Amino acid sequence: MIIVKTKEEIELMRQSALVVSKTLGMLAKETKEGVTTMQLDKLAEDFIRAQGALPGFLGLYDCPSTLLCSVNEAVVHGLPTETPLKNGDIVSIDCGALMNGFYGDHAYTFEIGEVAPETKKLVQITKESLYVGIREFKVGNRVGDVGFAIQQYCEAQGYGVVRELVGHGLGRKMHEDPEMPNYGRRGRGKKFIDGMVVAIEPMINGGTHKVRQLKDGWTIVTQDGKPSVHFEHDIALIDGKPEILSTFDYIHEALGITSDEEAEFKNHVPSHT
Repeated sequence: MIIVKTKEEIELMRQSALVVSKTLGMLAKETKEGVTTMQLDKLAEDFIRAQGALPGFLGLYDCPSTLLCSVNEAVVHGLPTETPLKNGDIVSIDCGALMNGFYGDHAYTFEIGEVAPETKKLVQITKESLYVGIREFKVGNRVGDVGFAIQQYCEAQGYGVVRELVGHGLGRKMHEDPEMPNYGRRGRGKKFIDGMVVAIEPMINGGTHKVRQLKDGWTIVTQDGKPSVHFEHDIALIDGKPEILSTFDYIHEALGITSDEEAEFKNHVPSHT
């Protein structure tokens, strides 16, 4: 069952999302060669708590960490380790926060030092596909329209679109209806209505779409060992159009990236009446 949010609840969810956005922005400066994902995890937990929120993942489904850090061929759900990041790695950092009774949950893939050109392209296309998908999250469309758009965009580049893991509705629970696959058929699935909040999160592999789980019971990796990239935003459907509640602006600022990729999804000014 889809749980529709009021405008007031969406504003609370924006605050939860921004806790994650700021956390990822802080981590952007720290995610570099020689640092371990375990160190990043500790920084993130302290930072989230300092903002008056709780780590959203820690303890959820018995998750042992604040962050899920997926390096190179790891797709998602990578547990933090004591292995230092090295030049040429990519690491997808997925983070959640709970504040005001609502969850924020989004992810960004960081490049460490000099990354191979083909990996850089995978990062770029996956990030672009996120916005391709968000554009289809509008009144009158259905779940399949978002998945179809992401799938077409990425498969046209020869990439594999992960099937086993999907985006999701978001709210008082981390995972609500509807499931939001990154593949699908136009006009299929649940219809979008105002007040919906979802996490759209393309997980795109450099080779095959097939994945497997490691013995730790968490980490999902590509079957062929090629890299995988993950980006995720939280989006509300307001007045028929998608509005991003999360932002990569803090990350871009930390990394010196100039981007207007989010501009078209920030049309609505929250009312303070």
